[in-house]
Amino acid sequence: MDSPSDARSRILDAAEELFAGGGYDATPTARIAAVAGVPKGLVFHYFPRKIDVLVSLVDERTLVTEEDPEPAPGDAARALSKLARRLPLTASPSMRRILFREADTHRSVKDRIHGLNSEIIRRARFALELALPGGRGDAARLEAAAATFAAVLLYQESIAHLTGHTIDADVVADLMATALAQFG
Repeated sequence: MDSPSDARSRILDAAEELFAGGGYDATPTARIAAVAGVPKGLVFHYFPRKIDVLVSLVDERTLVTEEDPEPAPGDAARALSKLARRLPLTASPSMRRILFREADTHRSVKDRIHGLNSEIIRRARFALELALPGGRGDAARLEAAAATFAAVLLYQESIAHLTGHTIDADVVADLMATALAQFG
């Protein structure tokens, strides 16, 4: 017999698969239960409303749990590259589809993307501050570089599955670091 956490995880796994495939609105709760192999009532035991499945899925599967970047004095490109590889959005293509598909119609998903963007900017700015001791570039320049880096990463995540076009985060990190060094 499954533990309660196993059943809950299977429900979220099924919801991730189905929401990524056909979207939240097109997925009935009964289908989530069937794919998860649980009674429909168990879905409602863990998630009183269908929207609670989406909110839990997005909140739990896009956590940023890593520590802040380690110092990389003098190597801003390496610091940004390491940060890009540790982002939660790179872990699951289906979660990327869910985030960017549902953001227009579900406030909680839009808020989560906003929070992720803010967190990426904060971490990128911190990584740059550590990599560029003495403040090579003023605070506004570091903020702009961090925000640009976050925008490129989120852009990449939102269109890669649609177009197949990818942007190499290492190249972007190197470009940002070179610009900061050259104009700092």
